[in-house]
Amino acid sequence: MEGLRFPRLVEDAPGAAGLLREFIAGAEPLWSGGTLLVPRVEITSAVEAALKSSLMAGQLVRGLENAERALSAEALGLNQVDRTSGVARGGRVSRLLVLADDGAERFYRSVEALVRRHAPRVLGLRLAADERVLGQLLFGPDQVARLLLVEHKSAVSAVLLALVAQQVADGRDR
Repeated sequence: MEGLRFPRLVEDAPGAAGLLREFIAGAEPLWSGGTLLVPRVEITSAVEAALKSSLMAGQLVRGLENAERALSAEALGLNQVDRTSGVARGGRVSRLLVLADDGAERFYRSVEALVRRHAPRVLGLRLAADERVLGQLLFGPDQVARLLLVEHKSAVSAVLLALVAQQVADGRDR
């Protein structure tokens, strides 16, 4: 996670990039044999609002397979643009994989591979909630959601800034 570059909107917010780096420093592996470090976050009202806003704007993809398809299609397009322009783009986080906290090891291994394949533009966040809580929160009663892809940089920035706001509210900005 060294050298991780956040969206400009986040980096331009006073103190936000430093707070997020501190937050990410406490990240842990997704599974017992994993090497990818992923922060674990609480669902605060600000995070909930940012996720709901992403959903309403059509900037949220639900499920591992759908996220894999979306990220692969984007990668093809980005590679084509890079080849056509002759300029390689910078590596900023522009997508978030938001994960429920009750997935099986096999699921988390797949997520780790997906994040690695699409690094550095994809950052994983593990919520302190199971798939039922996350599904009900965004999709209604009796719904589940184990993985969400936040797929627009403005939506990604909103979620990250919600995390920063929580750190400030908790007094971790000192």
